[in-house]
Amino acid sequence: MNQPEFQRARSPEAKRLREDAILEAARALGVERSIRDVTLTDIAARAGMHKSALLRYFETREEIFLRLTAAGWQEWSLALAARIRAIAEPGPAPVAEAFAATLARRGMFCDLLAQAPLNLERNVSVGVVRDFKLASLAARQDIFAALDEKLPSLDRDDGLDLIATAVAVAGAFWQIATPGPEIAALYRSDPRLAHAVIDVEPRLARILTATIKGMTP
Repeated sequence: MNQPEFQRARSPEAKRLREDAILEAARALGVERSIRDVTLTDIAARAGMHKSALLRYFETREEIFLRLTAAGWQEWSLALAARIRAIAEPGPAPVAEAFAATLARRGMFCDLLAQAPLNLERNVSVGVVRDFKLASLAARQDIFAALDEKLPSLDRDDGLDLIATAVAVAGAFWQIATPGPEIAALYRSDPRLAHAVIDVEPRLARILTATIKGMTP
């Protein structure tokens, strides 16, 4: 299929709109399938341009998905902070459940969290990695503030460790919980493999509850 005629964006606003269109195309594909299965050619086709044209706006597919991961951090942190602040009776379990619920409902973000250190940060420039790390660090500030309000016994290092544990485990569990169709059928067909079927939210909540209890005097 021939690609539609593509005209390069000339103004800063036009460039921003083109980048937004590329990011939205990648986001839509990431919702439909695993991040690791989405190619640069797929993104270009969904955005209605040739791959060579797309590379005028992003270095690699990994840069595109790192940008989406950074946006995911910001969106998740705001949602988590609001949920923590809404807790009527603060304690390890309610806070852990807030982390688990908000992560489990963001499957693509969990996928990106797993892919970022394994793949996405390894095929981009140092500047792109720096921007991503600073953006994800800035996003944590809303979570720190909410934790300070509801669990003041946790210091900043505890908060960093809690967030790191939550995103690492959520990313890993999401990968385990979403195997390919054939592997999923295998798990369902053999009772001996029942342990391989993971319900992300309750298991993550249990682990994080224990983590917070261990941090709480």
